[in-house]
Amino acid sequence: MKINENYTLLQENYLFSEIARKVKSFSEKYPDREVLKMGIGDVTLPLAPAVIEAMRSAVEEMGKAETFRGYGPEQGYMFLRERICNYYRSFGVYVDADEIFVSDGAKSDLGNILDLFDKDNTVLIPDPVYPVYADTNKMAGRKIIYIAATQSNGFLPMPSEKTDADIIYLCSPNNPTGAAYSTEQLKEWVRYARERDAVILYDAAYESFVEEKGIARSIYLVEGAKECAIEFCSFSKTAGFTGLRCGYTVVPFALKRKGVSLRNMWLRRQTTKFNGVSYIVQRGAEAAFSDEGLKQIAKNLLVYRKNAKIICEALRKLGIWYTGGENSPYVWLKCPNFSDSFLFFDELLEKTGVVGTPGGGFGQNGEGFFRLTAFADRKTVQKAMEKFAKVFS
Repeated sequence: MKINENYTLLQENYLFSEIARKVKSFSEKYPDREVLKMGIGDVTLPLAPAVIEAMRSAVEEMGKAETFRGYGPEQGYMFLRERICNYYRSFGVYVDADEIFVSDGAKSDLGNILDLFDKDNTVLIPDPVYPVYADTNKMAGRKIIYIAATQSNGFLPMPSEKTDADIIYLCSPNNPTGAAYSTEQLKEWVRYARERDAVILYDAAYESFVEEKGIARSIYLVEGAKECAIEFCSFSKTAGFTGLRCGYTVVPFALKRKGVSLRNMWLRRQTTKFNGVSYIVQRGAEAAFSDEGLKQIAKNLLVYRKNAKIICEALRKLGIWYTGGENSPYVWLKCPNFSDSFLFFDELLEKTGVVGTPGGGFGQNGEGFFRLTAFADRKTVQKAMEKFAKVFS
């Protein structure tokens, strides 16, 4: 018996587990100190009433023999897939319901999709980056090439003709930096991928925060993207489903390599390894994308957007460089007076009780930067930025 020794290449602890350990230690040391959590991107507002009502009705259905449901389709119920199609159409994108796969979250699919690709493929990943992209490929033993996302390029790296890759990860609006690609910029990435027969894995988990005209909510706004891109989305941040777990992945019929349909490969993978999302949760997701549900979740999104503006305004007054916050729930700031983001984390926690995420945990180019999230409740955000200002003014 042999273990997968690629796991030895990973850091011992997942970034957010390490943050949780530090916060726990702080609370044990100072039991009377208030901790203001603005680190992990978990939502704080309750589910929309339309979602609750739909799930309540679904539970009642499951309690009656004539409406009880057992195993559902691994790809997701058609009622939800059609509702997702309508949601896409609301911002000018047309996908087929049979190209949509309902999942238990974008994070799972971003890792599981790698089952479709040989381990000898070369992977191109921006740095800094959401740890799951790099870690899942390290687990498989793939070669990873990093492309630098820096302050000078606005943390939106563009393709280089000197670099060749088979699998490309893009996230927009980005986690952790909050920077967002325009449709015009994505045209360059689509061209680059098609010329190399590469596949783009496009994480659009935060698309619902995009308000600015010209910023892409989907890579499929770009002509030709369906021939080279798989898109991953989530109800977690859009509708507050972090505790319910529901997302969706789009694998277009047009995406083929060596004459093989990746959509059909993914369907085969899912029917073998995945039993689908619960009927009750899918009814809730369907309600979230109903006309009334969209109005209700828009109110929650407005709260988070306002939180981001509060963070950005505080940083502007302090003269601290940042990006994100406008089309994203994340604000990415340059650590004031610190080059080590983990030391800044410790200093901020010790002096203010504010918890953020050290940029160094997202990669080499994240060092010296720090992520704050707008998902905390309003009072926490206001109090955190007041304390932040007192220490760094």
